[in-house]
Amino acid sequence: MSLSCAFCAQRSVAMDNSGRDPQAARRLSTSEKSMVASAVLAVCRYMETVNGFRRAGGRGRGRGRREAAIAQALADVCTSSGLSDAPFLLSNTIVAGVLPRDTPQWWMKRRTGGTWRDLDIVDDTTDEYFHDKLRLSRAIFGDIVAACSPFIDRRLTHYREPLQTDLIFAFALYQWATGETFENTSSSFGIGRSSGVTVVTDVANAILAAYPDKVAMPSGRRLLQVTRAFGAKGFPNCFGAIDCTHVYVDKPANAPLENYFDQKQQFSVVAQVVVDLDMRILDVFMGYPGSVHDQRVLRNSSLFRRAEAGELFVAEPVLLPGGVSTTGYLLGDNGYSPRTWMVVPYRGTNQAGDIGLFDTRQKTTRGVVERAFGRLKGMWRLFLRHHKTNMDSLPQQFLVVCIIHNLLLEAGIPFDDSVLLEPDENGNLVHVDLGLQDPPRPVSQSGATDAALALRDGFSQKITSVCVYLLSQFYNRSWMRRSRQQKFVAHELYMCSTQYRTRM
Repeated sequence: MSLSCAFCAQRSVAMDNSGRDPQAARRLSTSEKSMVASAVLAVCRYMETVNGFRRAGGRGRGRGRREAAIAQALADVCTSSGLSDAPFLLSNTIVAGVLPRDTPQWWMKRRTGGTWRDLDIVDDTTDEYFHDKLRLSRAIFGDIVAACSPFIDRRLTHYREPLQTDLIFAFALYQWATGETFENTSSSFGIGRSSGVTVVTDVANAILAAYPDKVAMPSGRRLLQVTRAFGAKGFPNCFGAIDCTHVYVDKPANAPLENYFDQKQQFSVVAQVVVDLDMRILDVFMGYPGSVHDQRVLRNSSLFRRAEAGELFVAEPVLLPGGVSTTGYLLGDNGYSPRTWMVVPYRGTNQAGDIGLFDTRQKTTRGVVERAFGRLKGMWRLFLRHHKTNMDSLPQQFLVVCIIHNLLLEAGIPFDDSVLLEPDENGNLVHVDLGLQDPPRPVSQSGATDAALALRDGFSQKITSVCVYLLSQFYNRSWMRRSRQQKFVAHELYMCSTQYRTRM
């Protein structure tokens, strides 16, 4: 009878013939202890001999001597049949609770539940709590995890099982949503700090691989929807609005500090973003220090190269007043120079007439960029506050939250604008700093081409003519049915659009 069979037989006889309680029955007899000791000694002797030969580096002709030595070592402990059953016997005694498991060594941090236990799907967690911690619903979280799981490499080691895929995604989302340090976040999820840093990188790479086209310029039917939406605002064939935001960081290490010092006297990194009227992010370019001007950031981006090469804005031409046509463009502020694919306001303040009307409409339309920044940074507050970060991985993480931003817009996840209000030193609620910085001075438009200036003039004339027609209809047909205040507003708009100044 083999060693395991003898052990099981003796164990069953001892439990059947004795009237002891179950706790007493779990104790080993002297013979059983001898069998377990022999099994453990056999395994240890085997491993000791194998490791000794491995360290000695014996190969080729030394292989026979190694096998002979191993066989002799095992024969000194027990028979070959006992050897084959030794691992099985040892595992059974550990599982049965007869031999306790070894406690983790000092380099193996114990895992605790913490925030993850409250977020676990099997628990009775409310959707509000889940949304508050991870900024999305359980359904969207499950879809993202399912889409990205094939790109996550989790390996089983001798020390512990790999972290669950949904746990590491929840950790990364929680890190981006709260902006807490890795020390605090990792303790909330029961993982180590170094594991937390690795997890965020793995999750970012997985999301980028799973959603490669989620941040892209519109095309096909989506392009038609975008251009129609901008056309209703007076800007037909517009692809989106562009602007830059500053992501504040702690003092960068191993980098010229003056490069990252922006005009607000803070360390930051510039992120250039293009959005449509639905606040969907279409293009992202990030990485330049905070002292770099928006115009220079644009010139060094792939968007600039594609636009200058005529590869980006290729919609059906639209004819404007003055015989000007356009196949596509972006709306920008005075931080950019006019181009055939970039429409910016006229320079100056308190403009009147056609120019004032165009500037007001252009600024109102491209204001969607600020709303998109508010939603993006309000949800993912890591990019709203100063934080210590790796400059090499920061652009990648920012692109990832832009992808999630688009996913949440498609899913219809709401956003509470009140999170963008915080009390100041006097207790008054003020808007948080979204990192929007006006250029110290407008970009000179003296170098703009005639075609770029003619395009802007064409839009100005178009907006003015449309406004004049609509307001004239309102002014003539509904005058008698309007209140005094409504008459005054309509009249003032009409006079502004026709460049006349009269009194009521």
